[in-house]
Amino acid sequence: MRIKQSICYPLFKPAAMSLEDLVKTAAEIGYAAIELWARPPEFEEIMALARRYNLAVASMSGHMSLPDGLNKRSNHDRIEAELKESIDIAAAHGIPGVICFSGNRQPHMTEIEAIEAVADGLRRIAPYAEQKGVNLNLELLNSKVDHPGYQCDHTAWGVAVCERVNSPRVKLLYDIYHMQIMEGDIIRIIRDNIKWIGHFHTAGNPGRNDLDDTQEMNYTGICRAIAATGYDLYVGHEFRPKGDPIAALHTTFAICDQG
Repeated sequence: MRIKQSICYPLFKPAAMSLEDLVKTAAEIGYAAIELWARPPEFEEIMALARRYNLAVASMSGHMSLPDGLNKRSNHDRIEAELKESIDIAAAHGIPGVICFSGNRQPHMTEIEAIEAVADGLRRIAPYAEQKGVNLNLELLNSKVDHPGYQCDHTAWGVAVCERVNSPRVKLLYDIYHMQIMEGDIIRIIRDNIKWIGHFHTAGNPGRNDLDDTQEMNYTGICRAIAATGYDLYVGHEFRPKGDPIAALHTTFAICDQG
């Protein structure tokens, strides 16, 4: 299975380039999709451009507030409503997954209590996601550098949530950059847990920049390993290019074009 690559478009748009020219260029390079985080004002334009250039929209945010997330039961009503709205948008536009967040650790909760709280929150909306055919991708983030206090910061923690919900639509957003910081052993962990992964993000570590030889991961090998699992969704690039963004798109595509 060849890797299907996606770009988080706000990171790669030069100031002087139109959104249409960026989407067109991404398609010409060989990218399969673009993606967004929140629902931006140009949402309808993005959808139209993606259709025009035969690109998918791979992912979007599912609910508000990364630090104030599903591990607080008092948030469940709000997040359920936000996720339902996002699922409807995703289903209408063929977006395969929406992003969910555990939230930051709460001082009064044990890890097991927090896992149960996140699982209960996702369990409330999982049947609707199943009905609509949209994945709920719980994002793995590092709590060491970028997101101090974030709770879903190891693969095993996220898998424990997925196992408890036990829905084919509750998965993980495995961010390779974040998990390299927290646990490393990237290829083995991906192979062992691929059934739970609904989306990938990339970036070089350290720095969260290009996937070049100044950072510590072999993305050719990582993407080859992902392809070998038969994974058929998207690997999205979410790094800050150090130089020309379009040159970075060309180089990155070549590195990750595995299968």
